[in-house]
Amino acid sequence: MAELITALIHHPYQPPSGFVAPQPGVFKASTVFFPNVAAMRQFDWKDKSAYTYGLHGTPTTYTLEERLCTLEGGAQCLLVPSGLAAIATVCLALLRNGDEVLIPDNAYGPSKALAEGELAHWGITHRYFDPMDPADLAAKLSPQTRLVWLEAAGSVTLEFPDLCEQVRLCRAAKVLCALDNTWGAGLAFRPFDLQPGQLPALAVDISIHALTKYPSGGGDVLMGSVITTDQGLHMRLKLCHMRLGLGVAANDAESVLRALPSLSLRYRQHDESTRALAHGCQQRDEFAQVLHPALPQSPGHAQWQALCGDAFGAAAGLFSVIFKPDYSQAQVDAFCDALQLFKIGYSWGGPMSLVMPYQLETMRSKWPAHLARGTLVRFSIGLESAADLQNDLLQALQQVA
Repeated sequence: MAELITALIHHPYQPPSGFVAPQPGVFKASTVFFPNVAAMRQFDWKDKSAYTYGLHGTPTTYTLEERLCTLEGGAQCLLVPSGLAAIATVCLALLRNGDEVLIPDNAYGPSKALAEGELAHWGITHRYFDPMDPADLAAKLSPQTRLVWLEAAGSVTLEFPDLCEQVRLCRAAKVLCALDNTWGAGLAFRPFDLQPGQLPALAVDISIHALTKYPSGGGDVLMGSVITTDQGLHMRLKLCHMRLGLGVAANDAESVLRALPSLSLRYRQHDESTRALAHGCQQRDEFAQVLHPALPQSPGHAQWQALCGDAFGAAAGLFSVIFKPDYSQAQVDAFCDALQLFKIGYSWGGPMSLVMPYQLETMRSKWPAHLARGTLVRFSIGLESAADLQNDLLQALQQVA
């Protein structure tokens, strides 16, 4: 007769199979048991046909990966601890000493910092290209270029590039292109089929997604994904992913799985409120420019309309304003401090609206010609009443005035 503690650890009870509920089960594991030595030697962690170790996948993470592939139209998915980790994984998997990566000048700031820091230390060079000028990208593609990053819309300033032309240029040069698709969230456009019905379809090679934003939706989860359609490319990424020891927590995966069914509803609400507020800001004298892809005056509006205009809610929940030059940085900061409902914080896609002032001159190679001079403020619109948010903006502007 086994001692009590041994009996508890090796308890024979197994619950009956067949339990089905709206949410999938949450499986937490580092160690995974094999039925026998032959199975241990036969199971392959790379093809998802079995389970070998918690870091390589559980029923919970496999389920999330498959649903994210459906969302973005991909075939294979890797989960990583953040959106930035997704960008880093792609770079580390595909770039070597002597290679070059091209990055849009309006890209996500930490992505540029990664290139200027770690990638440069490892002998990987980078150059920034004008995202609104395909000819600039074409001119900078070189024999050393191995990867081109794309972003639509651009971080902070929300210009919408000619994404299809950028992909065409990369294909013509036989260079891999990776898209930060966090803004589109798989809903604004299909990254792996940018021109449906036309052959050959213009599709990115890799789509990364900061699941921290819209898929999570709660402002309480950090996670990213790397999605592909090519099995060989996926395996290059997967092997690097394994060697780096990247994994996500089961409860975080559960949170994203629980939020996915409401993704399109939330995205639409973010979009509707954002458009209303952006249109309202266009009427204000304090602003030299309002940046939002759905506004006809916003840079890249025609490209946004061509790619996303027929889709519902295809403009996400971000917009930016540029205060006229006669407003000082101190006045703009005071405006942000005066807001009651908008909280000062990074990120977006959660239920609470956010605001963040930026010093654009420190973020770009040069001041873009399509942007007015002045201090930029970005808004992330949450799920509050649009009317309440509008009133909050007005009272803060009155205090600055």
